[in-house]
Amino acid sequence: MKRIVRQLGSLLIATALVAGCSSGDDQTQQQGWVEEEVSFTDSAGLTLHGTYRHQGEDAGPAALLISESGQTDRNGDNAVAGPVGNMRQLAEYLSEKGIASLRYDKVGTGKTGLGPHAQNPAAVGSAAYSAGARAAVRYLAARPGTDDSRISVYALGEGTIHAMTLADDLEPDAPRIHSLGLFQPLPGRYLDIITARVKVDVEAAVEAGAKTPEQGQTVLDAWAAAVEEARTRGTAPRQLPDGLGAILNPGNVNAVVEADAIDPLALAAKVPTGTPVLLTCSDSDGQANCASVRPLTAALKHTALTVLDLKGVNHVLRDDPTDNVANYAKPGPLSAQLTAALDTFVTK
Repeated sequence: MKRIVRQLGSLLIATALVAGCSSGDDQTQQQGWVEEEVSFTDSAGLTLHGTYRHQGEDAGPAALLISESGQTDRNGDNAVAGPVGNMRQLAEYLSEKGIASLRYDKVGTGKTGLGPHAQNPAAVGSAAYSAGARAAVRYLAARPGTDDSRISVYALGEGTIHAMTLADDLEPDAPRIHSLGLFQPLPGRYLDIITARVKVDVEAAVEAGAKTPEQGQTVLDAWAAAVEEARTRGTAPRQLPDGLGAILNPGNVNAVVEADAIDPLALAAKVPTGTPVLLTCSDSDGQANCASVRPLTAALKHTALTVLDLKGVNHVLRDDPTDNVANYAKPGPLSAQLTAALDTFVTK
């Protein structure tokens, strides 16, 4: 069960928000492209810091990049997995296609930190992340170099929830989202996804002889009871077997319940008809394998949907069939399978 806790660490909302690491902005730039340090403020008064990568102020297409959940900063660097850098690489790829981009440190990460949430970090949940995304896309739309008819949003993992929220934002000042890149998306409700992973892990432990069937059932029953308690009463047990308390506990239950209340299928159904959408899944990604995302693809059938079934690609979009979290920070390019699909998608 410790394995599932480690694997879920890069997917799930952090049990305690702390500042994440950042790989900085001293990367070699393509000629004429500038990485500008910027900041903007969300509706809660939190100042978010980010990198606006652009080339002059002639209006052109622009993209907002939203990183994975938890302690993952603007560059895709994660306090658990290390300096992954995949979102920085995505920004650099988009530059090659003439697309400006904004990536930012979410609440609790990088230069942004907790701000006004510092007094109650356990209360930070999906609403705070969505507020940051809304502020970011409005900032991007207001830049002189942004063609507001060509704003795209590219997001990874749990970030895809906030990307779809932006596509359905009906506020008067909300920019229209031209297209969405939903990479390795969260395919269902938060606690349902965890429950499925727990069942797989317990079954594997029983089959390997590490647990008796009775011991396995005890773990499943305890987890099921904890999920029911969280959903019906908004509380969590102080102890759970096999390290599952790291995923759900009294300190993070409010954030978990808030995330669990979001149904990605309902959000997908509200994405405007005809919106170009690129959705990826991978046979090597235990968090977003292609079978698990099929209901999401069905919910997006009214869009101009492209589904990319990746082979041997890990959750951080690099070629690695093991999808081992320990390998996420190993240097390497984004998978050529992804960039080949993007070569066509960015022209839509």
